[in-house]
Amino acid sequence: MTRDYLTINKDVWNTDAVNWVDFAKERWSLEAPEWGTWGNPDKGLQLLPPDMTGLDAIELGCGTGYVSGWMARRGARVTAIDISSEQLATARQIALEHGADITFIEGNAEDTGLTNAAFDFAISEYGASIWCQPDKWLREAWRVLRPGGRLVFLGNHPLSLICSPLDGSPADWTLHRPYRGMWGADWTDVEYEPTGVCFNLTIASWMELFAEIGFHVARYQEIYAPEWASGTRAAIPAEWAKTYPVEQVWHLNKRA
Repeated sequence: MTRDYLTINKDVWNTDAVNWVDFAKERWSLEAPEWGTWGNPDKGLQLLPPDMTGLDAIELGCGTGYVSGWMARRGARVTAIDISSEQLATARQIALEHGADITFIEGNAEDTGLTNAAFDFAISEYGASIWCQPDKWLREAWRVLRPGGRLVFLGNHPLSLICSPLDGSPADWTLHRPYRGMWGADWTDVEYEPTGVCFNLTIASWMELFAEIGFHVARYQEIYAPEWASGTRAAIPAEWAKTYPVEQVWHLNKRA
């Protein structure tokens, strides 16, 4: 990847931020978290500790900040960073409306500038987890976590990428790109719904990178669309996502 993906992705999200305001308000107002493209319920997934009282937590690539809002509601002291000023404007406004005390930072999750070992818990849902280079943002997450600290991140499952046509049209039942050597995809110039540059790895490559950096895999989850799902979301048809995992969640611990 040689293109300036940070600027590309920043511009994409600044432009598209207005289209996520209503979604953000809905997620901020939920009694219990819902995760991913299809809003899978937190029950059974448990991406967040049920009680975060006294924990220092950070959301990496926070977007509109609803995950940060959920953590603050559970008692955490929350910091949230995102590269998009427009997304952060939405996050700050809704946080104010909810009375949530969250420190929002405009910046790059690959290089936060925050203090070493400052956090007990870190999370990314479709933030740094897909829009930043894995080798860079994971090392930064490791740096800002305390020994034994936890990182949870949710992003696209590799299968959803290799089954997605090169022109950006919805995923289908054909393998369109190689799995071996996977790095992600550049969607900036595709025919259908051009967006930015996203990153992904093979499962073996994720595991190798975690071990190299100093993370232990505590849990791995594959997420499907719920049975009620219909239509297409984020270029993934519901029937495809009921058959194949559309998302993955890694639960990691920083080795002491």
